[in-house]
Amino acid sequence: MGGLPIAAQLDRTRLAGLADALVVAVAFALPWSTSATGILLVLWLIALIPTLEWPEVCRELATPAGGLPVLLFALGAIGMVWSDVIWNERWDGLDSFLKFLIIPLLMTQFRRSSNGHHVFIGFLISCVLLLLASYMVITWPHLPTGSTDRGVAVKSYIVQSAEFALCAAVLFSMGVEARHNSLHRKAATFFVLSIAFLADIFFVTTSRTTLVIIPVLIVLYGIRQFGAKGLAGAILVVLAVTGFVWTSSPYLRNRVSSVFTEAARFENQNTVTPKEERTPTGERITFWTSSVGFIETAPWLGHGTGSITEMFRRSAVGDTGARGEVSSNPHNQTFAVGIQLGLPGIAVLWAMWIAHLLLFRGPGLIAWIGLVVVTQNVIGSLFNSFLFDFTEGWLYVVGVGVTAGMVRRQLPAARAGPPDGQPARTSPP
Repeated sequence: MGGLPIAAQLDRTRLAGLADALVVAVAFALPWSTSATGILLVLWLIALIPTLEWPEVCRELATPAGGLPVLLFALGAIGMVWSDVIWNERWDGLDSFLKFLIIPLLMTQFRRSSNGHHVFIGFLISCVLLLLASYMVITWPHLPTGSTDRGVAVKSYIVQSAEFALCAAVLFSMGVEARHNSLHRKAATFFVLSIAFLADIFFVTTSRTTLVIIPVLIVLYGIRQFGAKGLAGAILVVLAVTGFVWTSSPYLRNRVSSVFTEAARFENQNTVTPKEERTPTGERITFWTSSVGFIETAPWLGHGTGSITEMFRRSAVGDTGARGEVSSNPHNQTFAVGIQLGLPGIAVLWAMWIAHLLLFRGPGLIAWIGLVVVTQNVIGSLFNSFLFDFTEGWLYVVGVGVTAGMVRRQLPAARAGPPDGQPARTSPP
């Protein structure tokens, strides 16, 4: 950049600042609007691309954290070749993989920028507003909302619970850090907000997937902070919280108990479930069983990108109920990739998750945010196709991309790259 005219340098610096601001806007819009998020992402790309240089992008692509998401997209693109569906469905299938290309770009951007924390502040403020909206619609149920779910102002209870669990975990860590620094008012504020998010999950509206994620995050935090001793303490905390919530929240008891009721009903039926008696648990069991069969018939190449709906369509011929449903979502991320790309696709997916988990194994709040984002996605993807869903998928991409860039920015100065707003030099790191 040293050879560029001063005016060009200033323009690129302004564009870099604009790109940072647009990522903050994306984080703020994500809990509320898919269309606004999509528009802001396009504007962000327009602002970011002129500030990038190929060597700095290649530096991130050469890492497992930045390269494996791109490899997963590449497999999705190649998988269009042997897919036995019309081209519109192949392109629709590839659309689910496109967002993975963004991770190395965000890593590049926030490795050189000091504004990464603004992204998380924007997301946190947005979720606090969403929390207030949730309490409002549960208090005054006749208020107009953008959702049909109980206690949800926009989108769905699955999305809202995932966002609130992420905020609660991060706020709790922030509270602990503030207390250690004798910032007692800040610590109290963070703890109260964390509890408010958890209260919404436990007493207002919740995804059963989130109820699995929360104990895992508690155990993970205990181990991360205190090692083996922390594991025992975390288990005790999980048991105490579970006991308190179970006895005090009839709503949560009903949500959990319904899993076993639905599974037993599905297991004991001698005939297929009529449409009016379908249950989420029964549908998932059916989708997972069918998905395993689809993967077994094409383990090495899969059935091609965009083939999920067609495979369920063929499987549903002659059946009714859950078995006769034509689904585009197997409600499991591993199966969603495996059906289309076979075992190689599954291997790359899990390698990506592991690479991101390892990147965030260090100390500090930023690493904890990244670890929470990845852990939540991995656990949630056992029961849903989180990476292919819009909000959960972009939450992962933005969360991992920004935190990965910030973590790599903390590397020794000789490897950390150029100052804020400046593209990397062409020499290798």
